[in-house]
Amino acid sequence: MPRKVSLSVNDNPIELDNFVEGYVYHVTAGILGSLKNTGTIKGMELIVDGDGQVEITLNGTEVPLSYFPVQIIRNTLAGMVANLKGVTGEMRTLELKITQ
Repeated sequence: MPRKVSLSVNDNPIELDNFVEGYVYHVTAGILGSLKNTGTIKGMELIVDGDGQVEITLNGTEVPLSYFPVQIIRNTLAGMVANLKGVTGEMRTLELKITQ
């Protein structure tokens, strides 16, 4: 099964071309690779809620995050999506799903 990446920012679905899809995937894989007890992405859901909290579910298991990783992940993703077509204003919420 080919990789599928879907992204919504501020509840708006964002259309991803091949370059952006690959970029988002590789940045996310790098983030996950830097965290303890993570492995290959088979299925992943990452949510930044309206309060700025980050939740990651990797292969059906929630990934525990402390304050510092939450800040780095949220700010990295905000910078990454800020200039994408369809994103207007500051990122308040984000939902990213990857399946392979």
